Amino acid sequence: MANIDHKPSKYMLNLQHVLPAFVHEGKKIVNGLIEINANSINKYEFIIESGQLKLDRVGYSSLAYPVAYGLIPQTWDKDNDLLDCVVANVTEPLAPGCLAEVRVIGVMKFIDSDEEDDKIITVLADDKRMDHIVSYKDLGPHWQEETKHYFEHYKDLKKPGTGKVVGFFEVDEAMKIIHECMERYDAEYRPKLEE
Repeated sequence: MANIDHKPSKYMLNLQHVLPAFVHEGKKIVNGLIEINANSINKYEFIIESGQLKLDRVGYSSLAYPVAYGLIPQTWDKDNDLLDCVVANVTEPLAPGCLAEVRVIGVMKFIDSDEEDDKIITVLADDKRMDHIVSYKDLGPHWQEETKHYFEHYKDLKKPGTGKVVGFFEVDEAMKIIHECMERYDAEYRPKLEE
């Protein structure tokens, strides 16, 4: 049910390190751990070491996330954090902290304070309203402009000019980045885990 290949435990599992990245690689479905719902100005983050959800900060402006936002477990991006994913066209709010199976439809390459911080673009895998969406292009040009505007300006009142969208790319590039981040996780982060 929850994609966890782990025996029952009396301790809370840190899903960032227990769940695999992929639910079904052939269908391009990944596990998405949701940190922030669309239309929120609150920035929540999972604590990497323990798995609890923490309020990282309240946004500095009235710009609200245009997408739900989270991470893909057992990945490690070049910014020394788990690989981010955004979930487009969410009809009902997704509770921060929930696990959602999401289907990859592209990637937004992003630079945050001179670090690569890519965002895998997804839709909910089990939402029939999303079945026809197979590419980020199917979301329309306004979705791209709105998302780009948000990520390039949401920090303007604190750190202006630190976010830059490099571009939007198709599913093949997104899958390549996920695999690279899985390999980086195995090499750089997995050795830090306690047995």
